[in-house]
Amino acid sequence: MRASSAIRAALIALVALAGAVFSSAAQAESGTVNFRVIKAGFVIGGSGGDGTLTFQGKRYALSIGGISYGITFGASETRFRGTVSNIRRASDVSGVYAAGNAGAALGAGAQAIVLTNTKGAVLTLTGRSVGAIVSADLNGLAITVR
Repeated sequence: MRASSAIRAALIALVALAGAVFSSAAQAESGTVNFRVIKAGFVIGGSGGDGTLTFQGKRYALSIGGISYGITFGASETRFRGTVSNIRRASDVSGVYAAGNAGAALGAGAQAIVLTNTKGAVLTLTGRSVGAIVSADLNGLAITVR
């Protein structure tokens, strides 16, 4: 009898936990982002740009900034487009996104990247780069909703 009571209690706890997990996942929403980033560097690089977030039918201005350290030579401009998921409000997009990067672009090239910030917002992006740059660096991208 004790074993069946313990099993029953464990099952009830498991169902309650699963309900809480699915409930919080269901509350998270997604939006779309479009922005451009201009990157230049010689060992230490810098990047900046602007764009828009569309979330729950409203448009929000984005400010982009960042630094990189490693092997970076040249300059490029990349226009990104994609989705941001796992957000509950527009301000969840604000934060620092970090990535390791290695690549080279001469002329035009395509990029795809997935980044996550500390709030759990997930950016899934594709982009086209124009310029001449060679890089193997660690970089951070800070996005601010204005």
